[in-house]
Amino acid sequence: MADMRDDLTHALSDADPVRRAQIQMHKPLPKRFYKDVTVGTADAEHSVLLDGRPVRTPARNTLSVPTAALAELLRTEWAAQVDVIDPAKMPVTRLVNTAIDGVKPDIRAVFDDILNFSGTDLICYRAEQPEGLVERQARHWDPILTWAADTFGARFILAEGIMHQTQPRAALTAFAEALRPYATPFGLASLHTITTLTGSALLSLAFAEKRLSAQDVWTLAHLDEDWQIEHWGTDDEAFQRREHRWTDMQAATSAFDALRPS
Repeated sequence: MADMRDDLTHALSDADPVRRAQIQMHKPLPKRFYKDVTVGTADAEHSVLLDGRPVRTPARNTLSVPTAALAELLRTEWAAQVDVIDPAKMPVTRLVNTAIDGVKPDIRAVFDDILNFSGTDLICYRAEQPEGLVERQARHWDPILTWAADTFGARFILAEGIMHQTQPRAALTAFAEALRPYATPFGLASLHTITTLTGSALLSLAFAEKRLSAQDVWTLAHLDEDWQIEHWGTDDEAFQRREHRWTDMQAATSAFDALRPS
């Protein structure tokens, strides 16, 4: 049993999805070794139990979370495994592992990384042409920048093309203050995933603040890509990559929603 659990730990541990896939291709998936999946609660923490035994993270910490709703997402993933345990189908578990083993010991670094994204945010970089794309970016992205400025005093500067635009220190400071209420291991793990998947810390914050839904964020983040698809089409490989990323996006947004007070 211990060896099987160790194999599962390694399969779930690597942060790089390509590396995870390589690990899983070279190792047979562990067989499901448990019958019952339940949630145990102690000291305001909710832990996933397999036949009454707590699940461990790759760093051997207990897989426990602060809300019953998030624990239920985890329980559902573990219960959904049938003959084998497939980490590729357990995105919430991977996210929680990251929060516990990676974010919690160095929460400031993750906070700062999201803040750095805001300094080069997707929605601040605009196309110079064609006119239709320029107009579409302004119509859909400008309201988010206006919202950030009006709500938090975070006034970001637009740039054309790919030339770097240094953002005002006041804008970054205001963004940091807006992000601070979510500076918990699980909150930041979720928002960091959303930010890296979309390239936009501002869209991530808009989701946290309930200004945008998960689907809204995803659509706005892919505005340029969808423009290209409309005019030039897509291919199967690009479509599959986007589908896999959407799965991780859904896991991150669902996990974040599960942290909200009921």
